[in-house]
Order: sequence, then C-alpha cells, then structure tokens
Amino acid sequence: MKESDTEKDLLLPQDLLPAEPKDLVVAEKSGPVEVFDPLKRYLWEVRKFPLLTREEERALARKWREEKDRSAALRLVVSNLRLVVKIAFEYQRAYSNLLDLIQEGNLGLMQAVKKFDPYREVKLSSYASWWIRAYILKFLIDNWSLVKIGTTQAQRKLFFRLKKEKGRLEAMGFDPGPKLLAGALNVSKEEVSEMNQRLEGGDLSLNAPLEGNGRQTYMDILPAGDTLEKTVADTQFNEILGNKIDEFTQGLRPKEAFLLKNRLLADEPVTLQEAGDQLKISRERARQIEKRVVDKLRVFLQGEFPDLEDVQFWLKKVGKEKKAP
Repeated sequence: MKESDTEKDLLLPQDLLPAEPKDLVVAEKSGPVEVFDPLKRYLWEVRKFPLLTREEERALARKWREEKDRSAALRLVVSNLRLVVKIAFEYQRAYSNLLDLIQEGNLGLMQAVKKFDPYREVKLSSYASWWIRAYILKFLIDNWSLVKIGTTQAQRKLFFRLKKEKGRLEAMGFDPGPKLLAGALNVSKEEVSEMNQRLEGGDLSLNAPLEGNGRQTYMDILPAGDTLEKTVADTQFNEILGNKIDEFTQGLRPKEAFLLKNRLLADEPVTLQEAGDQLKISRERARQIEKRVVDKLRVFLQGEFPDLEDVQFWLKKVGKEKKAP
C-alpha cells in the first residue's frame, strides 16, 4: 500500500513498528549472538503502552482534531496497538507473515485516528476496528494469489457478483451451476468454474464468516468499485445510524413505531391502506401519523448529525411520501 497523507502526517516511531529479524540481533560481549523472535519482541513492546480511559481518549482526540497535536494522536495510536495485533491474529491462516498484517493494520489504525470524531458517542476502538480490518483485507487481496481479483472485466464481475448471484438463484429455487451462472452474468462456463476454484480453494474461503459465527463474510466486506475509504465509511455510518434510529424508536408511540418500521425503514413497505387496516385507523390518519414520525426523525437526526451529508440525503429520501395504491 502506498504511503498516503495519513502516514506522512501520523508516523509511528520506527521502534514501534514490526522489525525484521536482522534488527533484533543482540551480541553480548562474553556470550554468543542471540536472535530474538521479532513477533514476541513486538508484542512485548506494545504492552508497555497503557490503555486510555474514555475521558482520556476524548480529550486526546479533541486535541488532535482541533489543534493537530501530534503527541495526542500518537498516544491514541499506541494505546490501540494491541487491538491491531488481536485483529491481525484473526487472519493468520490467510497469510503466513503476521508482522506484515500487523503493519497494515497499524496503517488502518492511523487512518482511523485521523478521521475519528470525538464528539460522537462512538469509542475509538470500535471505529478503528473497521479501518484495521479493511487495510488488512486490502493487503490480503493484493498479495494472496488465490484471491487475486483478476485483470479482465469478466473476472472482476465474477469476483464481486458470483456469490450474490448464487444466492439469488437459490432463493428462486434453481441449482446455481456453472451454466446457469454463466448465462445470468454473461460470461463463459469456464470462467465461472475457474473463479469458483479460486474463491473456494486454500485455507481461507471468501465465503467463510469474518468473526466466529457471524453472518458477514470476507466477500461481503471487499470493496467493489468504491474506494476502501468509502466502503469503511459507509459501513460505519450505517452502524451508527442504525443505533441512533433504535434509540429514536424507543421514544415513539406504538402506532408511530409501527409506521417507522413497516413503512419508512422497510425494504418492501406496506401501503398506507394496509398500515391503516392493521392499526384500525383510516388511510388518511396513517398518512398524518407517518408525516409526524418523519418530522420527528428529521429533528432527531439533524441534532445528532448536524453536518453529515449522508444523513441529509437519507432524510430527503425518507421525507418523500411513499406512493400507495
């Protein structure tokens, strides 16, 4: 990964980064040369840095954001180096050199510190985890031959769409074999078979869950056309927005909560008439309550995210009355 503005602005001291074995050779005057394990040495080094309290984290983050105090940013970084190691261990089967993964994770951590907003109710460790994983996954994609995206347009299409197309066909009751997938994606059967082997072979399948028994897979988080930064920012935004909407819902009346869930947030919203029938009110009354919910939601989210363009765009979409027969 090329050095970005983040790394130029926020470089870690060299002795905090994973070192090569040659840098860890110590010769004693009266004894043989002793070679230390670089990973153990690094783990020992990062344990020296204490974890921060929530108050310390907020204060340092404000100092970095408002004053560009590099020492404050450095403390935020080094206090979370153990988090990078923990996440890097999750991917050790995918790549033999754990120190390389830690190095990439450190770059993700620095990017997280640079972009972290201390005025939101989100812990830095939660926010940074997304950046750390994204940088590690990007490194794996760039360096692991089994998951090379491919150079042709057909290969790229298959890499990003094959899994979803399989799921879509299975949901329709079809057996997603190479011939059917090739027709649906407008590629050859041979290309489908080749990509299947590349994605499902080796120690790590891109269809395997990211964490434990979680539903999100490696394929789900890979960027498809968007930049790495946008992918992570969108994921983080959706997570924070979802939490805030849950908080907002707790203060609604039952009819308002029903309309929010089944009309405003639903992928396939019920019509106003259907909502009215279920709530035992008229279609017009359902429309009035829905409008009240939209107005409340707009005030709530604008208070929580006053400067966030994504929220403004989302509110405009929610604010449009859904056409119902």
